[in-house]
Amino acid sequence: MQLSSAGVVANEVRLELKLEVAGEELVVTGSVAAEWTGPCRRCLEPQAGETLIDIREIFEKRPVEGETYRLDENEVDLELMVREAVLLHLPVAPLCGEDCLGPDPDRFPATVAADPDPTELSSAPAGDPRWGALDALKFEDPSS
Repeated sequence: MQLSSAGVVANEVRLELKLEVAGEELVVTGSVAAEWTGPCRRCLEPQAGETLIDIREIFEKRPVEGETYRLDENEVDLELMVREAVLLHLPVAPLCGEDCLGPDPDRFPATVAADPDPTELSSAPAGDPRWGALDALKFEDPSS
């Protein structure tokens, strides 16, 4: 089993939007529903769900970065707004249930490396040889 990414993917996005002109602005209100799939963060079994996002955004000719979206002369591009809304509302690490115990040890065996014996550790970590020339420097104590 190869797991290249544990990302959550939005499979289908449905829009229910109302566009209203208010002066030189276009106000978009409504909702976006997105179905998603992704692995459970503990047992890695596939999970699916749906997120519902309420939308109220403003499009204008001179957008304020991070606050409003660009409104072109004869068209409005909703893709960026919908993409940002969906990405911000997808679960980061879905969980199949609060009682999920994690991977099945028979299917996914795991071993834990033992901590090294502290008596076997050297007192000082080995230095980077590129900084070795600095070890030869000797400084005089200005207080003496």
